[in-house]
Amino acid sequence: MLEISELAQQAGLSAHTLRYYEKRGLIKASNRSEAGYRLYTDSDVLRVRFVKTARNAGFSLNDIGQLLSIRVDKQSHSCQEVTDITQKKLREVNAKMAELQSMQQTLELLLESCCGGPENATHCSIMEALDAGLSRENEN
Repeated sequence: MLEISELAQQAGLSAHTLRYYEKRGLIKASNRSEAGYRLYTDSDVLRVRFVKTARNAGFSLNDIGQLLSIRVDKQSHSCQEVTDITQKKLREVNAKMAELQSMQQTLELLLESCCGGPENATHCSIMEALDAGLSRENEN
């Protein structure tokens, strides 16, 4: 049996994160010591590693909850359910990447329009472009 600090060390997470995951229902201590300390088994270590791996892949805590439900009872679930969750995450990542690429292009255009000189920013093209954009946004 491991205490939370030992589990945290093995999993490469903080005890705070583990307690948060426990509050969210993703993990739970198998037992408690007489002093009330959380105690974890090897099975709990594997579950925490699963959560960490899924989190690193970008899955939300809700997604991870669904995946854990499938993991616990694979016989009652289909591979399609896992695929659907994964495809949804991939669509979200692709949308975020498109948004970031748009932001990148906007920033590059702003930088190309600016001389970046030492003079005051009274007529800074970046500031003017941002002001013009903000004015249009405020009209809508």
